[in-house]
Amino acid sequence: MTPEPNRQQEIIKRSLLEIRDLKGKLQAAERTLHEPIAIVGIGCRFPAGADTPERYWQLLKNGVDATREVPADRWDVNGYYDPNPDAPGKMYTQRGGFLDRVDLFDPLFFNIPPREAVSMDPQHRLFVEVVWEALENAGIAPDSLANSKTGVFAGITAYDYAQLISLSRDPSLLDAYASTGNPLNFVSGRVSYLLGLQGPSMALDTACSSSLVSVHLACQNLRLGVIDMALAGGVNMVLSPETMVTLSKAKMLAADGRCKTFDASADGYARGEGGGVVVLKRLSDALRDGDNIWAVIRGSAVNQDGPSSGLTVPNGQAQQLVMREALALAGLNPHDVSYVDAHGTGTSLGDPIELRALEAVYGTGRSSENPLIVGSAKTNLGHLEAAAGIAGLIKIALTVHHGQIAPHLNLEHPNPNVAWDKLHIHVPTQGMPFPTHAASRIAAVSSFGASGTNGHIIVEAAPQRPIEQKPQRPLHVVTLSTKHPEDLRVLAERIVAELNAQPNASLADVATTLNSGRASMPYRAAIRAESLVGLKRTLTDYVANGASVNLLGGHARANQRPKIALLHTGKIG
Repeated sequence: MTPEPNRQQEIIKRSLLEIRDLKGKLQAAERTLHEPIAIVGIGCRFPAGADTPERYWQLLKNGVDATREVPADRWDVNGYYDPNPDAPGKMYTQRGGFLDRVDLFDPLFFNIPPREAVSMDPQHRLFVEVVWEALENAGIAPDSLANSKTGVFAGITAYDYAQLISLSRDPSLLDAYASTGNPLNFVSGRVSYLLGLQGPSMALDTACSSSLVSVHLACQNLRLGVIDMALAGGVNMVLSPETMVTLSKAKMLAADGRCKTFDASADGYARGEGGGVVVLKRLSDALRDGDNIWAVIRGSAVNQDGPSSGLTVPNGQAQQLVMREALALAGLNPHDVSYVDAHGTGTSLGDPIELRALEAVYGTGRSSENPLIVGSAKTNLGHLEAAAGIAGLIKIALTVHHGQIAPHLNLEHPNPNVAWDKLHIHVPTQGMPFPTHAASRIAAVSSFGASGTNGHIIVEAAPQRPIEQKPQRPLHVVTLSTKHPEDLRVLAERIVAELNAQPNASLADVATTLNSGRASMPYRAAIRAESLVGLKRTLTDYVANGASVNLLGGHARANQRPKIALLHTGKIG
């Protein structure tokens, strides 16, 4: 039986409305799945004192070789050295990218018992510290995140500390804390526990690509709405000689302890150590919250080599595929990307494969005036293995942020196995401005795991936002707090150094960041400031003398909250 004409029109109208509604929901879902992810905070600890984003950028921009001889506190360098790669139990290199004093840690700052800290892998300790620093860099008080939908994604692969404990054969070193201080999975779980986070928390081991894969998974969880914020990165330390000996037997290491990426003399990689963490939010959320944005992740992808000529041999076709997938998710064309920080370990086999893959994806159709610019952070730091990807990601975030491309080191004679004249690729051995012909500053980073897992992430400069004109206040109160009383003067000294490095900073912004962007701790100081110059003068006096006329200090004891009374005097007349 056919419906009446009016009834038919009503059905058609309702159907069209439902189709329009469904189409809108589908488009919204598509936008969500492709939404850019903002990097709102960066924490890092890299060799040669590159322990802040600013110091890391100075290291890169100035072309610093951060490698050095193996520190004496690691192992007997001369006792393990033999230039013959086949010498049993020996290594043929004495150099790499090393951190200073990795034994130092303040467990009480994180409410960790000192005895427990002894059994913690130094990688876990470093990751906790860098997470805290990344949150402070983002202006997010770490103690404000309890019960939040914040995820932790940590790339880690080395287990040197557990190996050292095992090789000591001293049962007295084994206690209950060893079971939580050494397994890789506790590196993320401890962060979530200490900060009270309730988002997904996982350690990832895909060999050299671990930290970049962790960022990729963090972005996926943000786009799916599983979490509202992510802490993602990785860590690596070289604490025992056994792995160095093993890699020497596989002839994977460079004899001179330097990554000579793309050079004719490339003979393997230099081992390096460090850690890095980025604080991530959906771009719409970061803009809503008024966050400082270092850069924006437009797209990322992860895949696997699958069949190749050997378990650890790169697959150029797979590398091309992961780059194209990242471009597709980002909604970008290959020519939109001006710079790529390559995996570039410095091997005669891997370097040509990667360059050919880059040419196939990014180079085709480019002119000689618009080549793809390629470099590698490994020439500065060595290969940070599980933390290599995050070192590269932070590098390209800083690159697009500053609009400068850092020099690529250790390239004197280009690899003769590469047909350079057929590549639309330029490797800069001197620093250079980011190309201005592009509509936006866009760069990418690759990280390829020895086990075959490949990662690629594309980053764009942060969107321009109008400068907000805020009402000026004649006075500001700037607060400091630390866990230990002696640290207040150390913190004051660091703030003075930062203010000297940023003479155009806003006093209002400095006050807001220090007052609300750091955790509240028991030993405190409050400074009355009329200007940035006055704030620096007060802090400098305090550092020198332990007191200043415009500074009030004190100790807020736990469970002793002062009573507060409010008085409303009324108004006459």
